[in-house]
Amino acid sequence: MPDPQSGVVEAPDEALVELARAGDADAREELFRRGREVAYRVAFRLLGNAEDAMDAVQDGFIKAFRNLDAFDGRSAFRTWLLRIVTNAAHDLGRRKRRRPALRLADLDADSGGSSGGMPGSSVAEPSVDDDPSRGLHRDDLRRALDEALSRLSPTIRETFVLFAEAELSYKEIADAQQVPIGTVMSRLYYARQKLQAALEEIEEHP
Repeated sequence: MPDPQSGVVEAPDEALVELARAGDADAREELFRRGREVAYRVAFRLLGNAEDAMDAVQDGFIKAFRNLDAFDGRSAFRTWLLRIVTNAAHDLGRRKRRRPALRLADLDADSGGSSGGMPGSSVAEPSVDDDPSRGLHRDDLRRALDEALSRLSPTIRETFVLFAEAELSYKEIADAQQVPIGTVMSRLYYARQKLQAALEEIEEHP
């Protein structure tokens, strides 16, 4: 006897949205399964705290599922979902009255593996050699990049995270942020300039 769940797993997001609108619990679960990890990574980069990121993801998914009728298909469902989760992360950050922190040290986060857990634990970098000066240099570099990212405005930092972490295209970021593609390109250019300046500074003063 065919497993009805297998059809849900293979269905495209847009088909799952239609099923979820009709009250299909399996479709909602599959949409959550597909989007939870990337949503968590984005929220974590914006908030810098695992517990807050999970709260933002939960709030975002609740809002998304409550407002599935508002999804009009003009963008991909993942893009629409990430916009909601990003807004939830910003709302949470404002409620806690603290500036979101983004650490490059956490960009090597564990994906959670097959256990289905949320990513967020940092992965140690492999040792290239036994020269301690290389480790010190790497630490200085990472601190400089962390500082450069922390100085970006929330909007530009969000654009960078959607590009570097969620791997959205320029068009998808433009859809998520509801801005022209040119604005996305300008924001990413500015972010790259700041990061490059941090790299050059640390290279000039090893």
